[in-house]
Amino acid sequence: MKTVSENRCFGGVQGVYSHSSDATGGEMTFGLFLPEESQFGPVPVLWYLSGLTCTHENAMVKAGAQAWAADHGIALVFPDTSPRGADVADDDAYDLGQGAGFYVNATEAPWAPHFRMWDYVAQDLPTLLAAQFPLDMERQAITGHSMGGHGALTLAMAHPGRYRSVSAFAPIAHPAASDWGRKQLTAYLGADETAWARHDATLQMRATGFDGPVLIDQGADDQFLDLLQPEALAQAMAARRQDGTFRMQKGYDHSYFFVASFMEDHLDFHAEALNG
Repeated sequence: MKTVSENRCFGGVQGVYSHSSDATGGEMTFGLFLPEESQFGPVPVLWYLSGLTCTHENAMVKAGAQAWAADHGIALVFPDTSPRGADVADDDAYDLGQGAGFYVNATEAPWAPHFRMWDYVAQDLPTLLAAQFPLDMERQAITGHSMGGHGALTLAMAHPGRYRSVSAFAPIAHPAASDWGRKQLTAYLGADETAWARHDATLQMRATGFDGPVLIDQGADDQFLDLLQPEALAQAMAARRQDGTFRMQKGYDHSYFFVASFMEDHLDFHAEALNG
């Protein structure tokens, strides 16, 4: 592991690190905020998964999460959204290829050799973090925005007992029924839609739900509402009687201005689960 940068931040340290990943077969970069409490012992962990076109840096710089994480003594992990490099497959479209990993393990050419973001977030990076940093991996929670909200929800429901809480900002809620999903899931996983099910938050909510509390915030003026399909997830949560809250936020769009506006609420929500 290499240290790219470390900066003092709200009494803690905001770091950026790179490492060789077995999951993706290349060099990966991630951000990690460690609060002051980490100097004295392991601290709980909140994962933040970013959306299309983003890197590890977007939320790290724009979301304003460190201030609230410092208040609660919680570490923040900001993974990248895909493998990268000259030998990694890509596409001219912004919503496929590098920057658009969709948090799946690709099985189709040309994506299969490197696009294994499911294993990277679920196995590879947690193993590295546990070995290198003072983190309490028994206390984890996960959140994300847009494509990252999709990843947070599907990973949480697929790993019962791992995450104490899950939240999402404007998640791609029903990718199996959306143009932000069908294209990518076909490219990465093939045409058999049964292979898509565990990567669709609405289908997973209908099938299993989540074994903890859920918080969803969706901007009511989001320019991508038809692609996100939040109503499908809200209906699935209601039908399952999921322990959770789904909020439509009047006047808010899909931007990081929206994310930053409700980040304090999400940190408070996760802190209750992690420290309660």
